[in-house]
Amino acid sequence: MIKKDSRLLIKLRNNCSSVRKRCLVISLIFSLFVLFGCSSSQGQVAVNKSDPVILAKIDQHYKKWKKTPYRYGGTTLAGSDCSALVMNFYKNRLAKTLPRSAAEQAKLGYKVTTPKAGDLVFFKTGRSRSGLHVGIYYADGKFLHASTSKGVIFSNLKEDYWKKHYWMTRRVIDTKVK
Repeated sequence: MIKKDSRLLIKLRNNCSSVRKRCLVISLIFSLFVLFGCSSSQGQVAVNKSDPVILAKIDQHYKKWKKTPYRYGGTTLAGSDCSALVMNFYKNRLAKTLPRSAAEQAKLGYKVTTPKAGDLVFFKTGRSRSGLHVGIYYADGKFLHASTSKGVIFSNLKEDYWKKHYWMTRRVIDTKVK
């Protein structure tokens, strides 16, 4: 009887050890799933270190243009459309000449998936002749643009409207601006 009890006790210990191992493996798998399995990058903007000099230039541009109302075809502080705001930023802050229209600006540089400050963000809104809207990427999903209803403002790519109409991001500058 003692021999049988010993065998049962050994079998019970082995089973407990096996159950502990299984629980540990299941816990690890569950932890990995929670950390990585539930995440989705669709519609989100990846984080990228932006140049502080460019960020400061965008801030300066915003401070000068923030009370400017939207005006289709406008290019001045009295009224501006989106492509003129971008064109003026590049001309006055970065000494780079850009075309006047969003459609022509969309042909510049090259496409990127991870935006940095100063990149051009494009949207297919269906408004204006080309149906395009353009803004200047700032950081953390924010971009500067001339809103048809609010004038020159910062908006966020994570907002439903902009997520729905987002088309692409293009990099026009590569080197650090002094």
